[in-house]
Amino acid sequence: MTRRTGHVILGINALVLGYLPAAWRSPLLQKDSFVDPGYWEQIGRTAERGTLDAVFLADGPLLGDPAYDANPIRLEPTVNWGYVAAVTERVGLVATASTTFNDPFELAERLASFDYLSGGRAAWNVVTTRGAPAARNFGLPDVPLRDDRYERASEFVDVARALWDSAATGDDVRHHGEFFDVEGRLRVPPSRQGRPVLFQAGGSPKGRALAGRIAEGVFAAELTREQAVEHYRLVKRLAAGSGRTPDDVKILPGLLLSLGSTEEEARRRSDELHDAGPASYSIGWLSQSIGYDASKLALDEPFPEEVLAAPVDPQTFTGSIGFRESIVTQIRATGPTVREYLRQTRYTGSGHAGFVGTPEQLADHIEDWFHAGAIDGFNLQPDVLVDGLEVIADELVPILRRRGLYRHEYETDTLRGHLAAAAPSAPLG
Repeated sequence: MTRRTGHVILGINALVLGYLPAAWRSPLLQKDSFVDPGYWEQIGRTAERGTLDAVFLADGPLLGDPAYDANPIRLEPTVNWGYVAAVTERVGLVATASTTFNDPFELAERLASFDYLSGGRAAWNVVTTRGAPAARNFGLPDVPLRDDRYERASEFVDVARALWDSAATGDDVRHHGEFFDVEGRLRVPPSRQGRPVLFQAGGSPKGRALAGRIAEGVFAAELTREQAVEHYRLVKRLAAGSGRTPDDVKILPGLLLSLGSTEEEARRRSDELHDAGPASYSIGWLSQSIGYDASKLALDEPFPEEVLAAPVDPQTFTGSIGFRESIVTQIRATGPTVREYLRQTRYTGSGHAGFVGTPEQLADHIEDWFHAGAIDGFNLQPDVLVDGLEVIADELVPILRRRGLYRHEYETDTLRGHLAAAAPSAPLG
């Protein structure tokens, strides 16, 4: 294993209150923490105290199933982060927004405004959105087919980038494509980093191709180190094939966390939070992730081959292709019964990998994956955000600093600067 120089990138996926449904029961929260400015101010300031690179916030263009969606109430990300930007100075602020249910001129203007007012700390996490419930909010019976969504996304991003460039050059954009006709330019001035950073979160072949062409960061879903190394090399090579360098795109898998002062304490915390949540939660996320009603499976039997086989039509599969590939690979590797797998995922995650243990053990995990060439960093997702983030900032980060894996203070002022200052890409083998 080649030891890399430089530091890892650390982001926080701010899943409103936390990634588990029972997060709302934390005594540290109030009934209105979902929308309380003071809560979001605390999250931003804690992340900045830990010199973290960025915090992510997903959009929510649908009403989720309360048995599955841990955070049914959420604010629009760019508006929310605009408030947080006013009380922070360095931490990057990443907003997810759909290319299927937005207009490129409006979104480009909104993101450019957010980027300018935040001092060059804004990023757009590009997604295409899946599922009929979101489509119905926009007067459609269902989302377009997967390939069509990504064709639109590719053109959408090109239009947005051209509009951001127009803010600097003053030249009009004249675009007449398959999905969009735009003539005009933005009046928003460019930010200190020029334009918003682009992240991408899709794990399908089309999604990875888009990431290789345009993304500066990839919010990946990998359950094993071996899978992560393969994905890392694939996307970096796709970037090179698009005339970019491997360093132009940073790979940041999600990592679900339950942390404690001992491993036993961390497992007890994870168990208590799972037990306090809806009984249907585990079955719900598994059904959504694999595209099959897991409640119909025999709990004490292995997964049937017809459930693990690739979707009959990936174009109409309503889940995440990347999540599904990771989960099926994990199931095939260990051959658990359904009950064993559901129990196992309390500690190892779902579509994203999971980690249950101490901050010291988490630092070991980050160091191992980093030097193996599996990641450039992680997008950490605490079970309960408000205290999990405190542990990351005040306990994990100092350990990584002592190991030479993380900076002692911010070296740059913009999010693009943070990413560029991180470690060079690992050798691609």
